[in-house]
Amino acid sequence: MKQPRPLRSDAMRNRQHVLETAQQVFAKEGLAVPIDEIARRAGLGVGTLYRHFPTKEALFEAIVVGRMEQLVEQARGGAKATDPGGAFFGFLTRMVEEGAAKKDFLTALAGTGMDLERIAAIKQRMKRAVAVLVERAQAAGAVRNDVGASDVLTLVMGTVGAADRHGAGPAERNRLLAVIFDGLRPR
Repeated sequence: MKQPRPLRSDAMRNRQHVLETAQQVFAKEGLAVPIDEIARRAGLGVGTLYRHFPTKEALFEAIVVGRMEQLVEQARGGAKATDPGGAFFGFLTRMVEEGAAKKDFLTALAGTGMDLERIAAIKQRMKRAVAVLVERAQAAGAVRNDVGASDVLTLVMGTVGAADRHGAGPAERNRLLAVIFDGLRPR
């Protein structure tokens, strides 16, 4: 199979600029923004955008996968922390903050919207990384033993995502997260 040629430096800059612009637009306005508008805001022609991302879904996928990869790396880093409970609860807090700040991220994590292979794969890596955090926190006595990574992700993202859809602000999100954390701690 023929390997794709590496991008020229100007093409790499354009691609990165499109990603940054689209990320800002999707985070503030959701996924309904037309791709032509993203190209306009990036100061590029639509053709340039389409050369890098043939569909809006491909652009969305590149953004979400990049963000989720960063979170997976943070979770993996937390797996080496000396305080497993602190690493677990800290990671969930960061994940919620990321989701609250970026509407498209919550959409991808919740499984609504596009069902793309790369997003499904990174979700599995996220689940495995969270499972390590859960297991370490459980071994340290910081998290109850009857929950797993799927439970935690469903509980946190489902609750906070629903609250955000109903207009919850940071204070409400933090209160809900505290209630969830209390429920995750051993009795």
